[in-house]
Amino acid sequence: MDIQTVTIEKPETINFILGQSHFIKTVEDIHEALVGAVPGIKFGLAFCEASGKCLIRWTGTDEAMIELAKKNATAIGAGHSFILFLGEGYYPINVLNAVKNVPEVARVFCATANPTEVLVAQTGQGRGILGVVDGFSPQGIEDEEGIAWRKDFLRMIGYKIK
Repeated sequence: MDIQTVTIEKPETINFILGQSHFIKTVEDIHEALVGAVPGIKFGLAFCEASGKCLIRWTGTDEAMIELAKKNATAIGAGHSFILFLGEGYYPINVLNAVKNVPEVARVFCATANPTEVLVAQTGQGRGILGVVDGFSPQGIEDEEGIAWRKDFLRMIGYKIK
């Protein structure tokens, strides 16, 4: 077995969700869940089929996000994995539960805009995702100033009420 690191390639501000599912139906079901959760959402989704023709299946509403999804799914190459890129201004917090509630979704590895590395195991049979490195290591513990900043920030971006 060989363990490799695959760096997710994307613009800095773009969020994505990386997960694992168990059936080709995932592509259409995640698409339907997203457009049902956030009308007009811009996204691209790619799914690595793990049997049959073993193709990277894809869908989406935004050509740039679709291309990102196909490119990164190809680099990861792990059976039954999916990667979903959200267009500028769309965030995992608005769609994560909809994605997790898709019956085929077995696991979500991460939902982030951070720099991310995917740890992939290569065996004679194929590839599998072991986990992810999402962002950076902590640099300390927040103090009172950090708590105040966090609370102000969440209210400034509209996720908490004053």
